[in-house]
Amino acid sequence: WMALAGALETPKSLFILGRGPSAAIANEAALKFKETCAMHAEAYSAAEVMHGPLALVGPDFPVLALAARDASEPSVAEAADSLAAKGAAVFVTSDKAKSAHHLPHVATGHPLTDPLALIVSFYGFVEAFA
Repeated sequence: WMALAGALETPKSLFILGRGPSAAIANEAALKFKETCAMHAEAYSAAEVMHGPLALVGPDFPVLALAARDASEPSVAEAADSLAAKGAAVFVTSDKAKSAHHLPHVATGHPLTDPLALIVSFYGFVEAFA
């Protein structure tokens, strides 16, 4: 996760993506960036980010994509790869993404508990980053 820290040294804003059950943890992660790092972070559904918010993404714009092992994982990985193709610095918790940076993650084996494992990993990162 420390590669993500390097991508956040200069930018003042980032997107956090989720979908399905991981949409809730994307919102939680955005809130924690605001509270602990005084950094502007917006959470978006991976299904919606490719519309209006896409206009804000440029080279090296940081994106954290939280993909749980569930039916929405391919959609999150696809959005992550699309944003990476625009030059964004995309970090994703899925092995299905091809061009985004992969973050280590713990798979619980159940689609409803995977988001909990992802947010625990995020908490350790954001505490160290703050």
